[in-house]
Amino acid sequence: MNMPQQNSPMKNLESFIFASRWIQAPLYIGLIIAQVVYCWLFMVELSHLVSGAFTGHDFSETQVMLVVLGLIDVVMIANLLIMVIVGGYETFVSRLDLDDHPDQPEWLSHVNAGVLKIKLSTAIIGISSIHLLKSFINAGNLSEHTLLWQVVIHVVFLFSALAMAMVDKTMTQTLALQHQKHH
Repeated sequence: MNMPQQNSPMKNLESFIFASRWIQAPLYIGLIIAQVVYCWLFMVELSHLVSGAFTGHDFSETQVMLVVLGLIDVVMIANLLIMVIVGGYETFVSRLDLDDHPDQPEWLSHVNAGVLKIKLSTAIIGISSIHLLKSFINAGNLSEHTLLWQVVIHVVFLFSALAMAMVDKTMTQTLALQHQKHH
């Protein structure tokens, strides 16, 4: 039986293809920069709310609620960014050496592409829910057409997440059955 040489053209090509995953690293750095921008926007919006409250600006409860929902929306998008940055890097680029780190997120120990998709889809549903709530609170200023499309898009997100979860569950069960057959 011939063993392939270490420096064979095929081995070099495979090593090159595998190393190409590092091309994604700058994308994750870009998302970190986007998160800094989101943090800045959060602080600007929060400062407007706080300064308005202390300078005697007459905020209605609805206005405060809309600003707070906007702040929650920014936080949820920042959470989504963290999931994509940390989970995506761990899944597609390189393992993070965090085994002994006290702040390692629980979900990171069992992250894979399927788990990441489910987490991202549920985060998107949460963000969509906040947008929908803001729209319903502000419904007097929006057209019926706009509200209807926002509800339709939200329902599509819900069904998409459900479909992804069902596919992931089916794949997991299939892999478990295959694993049992081999052992």
